[in-house]
Amino acid sequence: MDTLEYYENKKEFNVFVASTFSDLTRFKEQNDQTSFNKLLLKDLYQVRRYIGKRLAAALSKGNLPKGKYKVDDFVDQLFIEAYTNFFEVDSEEQLHPWLFKKADELLEETIVDEEFDDYFLKNIDDYSRPEWDAMEEKFSTDGDGDFVMIDELDDISYAKNDYVLNHVFIEDHNKELIAQLDKELGRENIRRHTTMVLHNLPLPMRTVFELATEFHFSVDEIAMIRNQSLEEVKQLLENARKTLEVSFFNRYEVKK
Repeated sequence: MDTLEYYENKKEFNVFVASTFSDLTRFKEQNDQTSFNKLLLKDLYQVRRYIGKRLAAALSKGNLPKGKYKVDDFVDQLFIEAYTNFFEVDSEEQLHPWLFKKADELLEETIVDEEFDDYFLKNIDDYSRPEWDAMEEKFSTDGDGDFVMIDELDDISYAKNDYVLNHVFIEDHNKELIAQLDKELGRENIRRHTTMVLHNLPLPMRTVFELATEFHFSVDEIAMIRNQSLEEVKQLLENARKTLEVSFFNRYEVKK
């Protein structure tokens, strides 16, 4: 398992998972569940992180009872789901998003529906710099951003979980703006601000953004994982990016 921690490029890891498809198929055909699970464990490296992030977010929002569920509870169930339903996967390219889809279904069955307060989004254009600073201070003090509350996750998974500006400002003409923000704010301030804003977004919007930017899934793959239409996913992703963009402009008084 340790060797998988060196997959710096998330797209490269997607390729790795796809490369295991033929062996998993063979183990399934041979009814060799032990070998199947041993190989699948490597494939679940990022899925495990995704489960941990979803659980941590649900805990901090009060949508899940504290101490009742652990990451391993869902991973153990996912082994059963994957082995039982493996022949649903039609191709090696589908394997990784299919595993995320199965994990998402297990999570949706457990996590209480979020009661989202849209006050944050409605007023994002009007927050002053001091209000932003106070919001971040409260966020940090309350521990809502401390995703390490899920003990089963490796610390290294968080060290790599840095949101970069080109996930938000995706147009070519924003290159100078990105350079300006990088210089003026620094990586840690950018990460803290982005994490705080994402925490305040509706869960579907936040989840779609993270699947696209952190796990490098395409819009088509996210639609399959989340059981949503392409248009819904595109709109959620666009709304998340626009909200983050506005938050940077308003808080740091950046000139477009």
